Amino acid sequence: MTTITLQVPDSLGKHEHDTVRFIAAKLYESGKLSLGQAAAMVDLPKRTFAELLSDYGVSLLNYPASEILKDAEKL
Repeated sequence: MTTITLQVPDSLGKHEHDTVRFIAAKLYESGKLSLGQAAAMVDLPKRTFAELLSDYGVSLLNYPASEILKDAEKL
């Protein structure tokens, strides 16, 4: 895994774990990371990370409506 140093305001530094979890959740939401990769980024089991997603406004079911419609058309 690559390490990135990120400069954040002091107020976020006090909440380091929450900040990293937020970033991981948003990377998962955007499809940049799988659930397993995002969980590994924050050093949590997949199930625990999945349970935290709603805290950051992220749905566990990350399947766009357009993809659902395409799949329905194939049926």
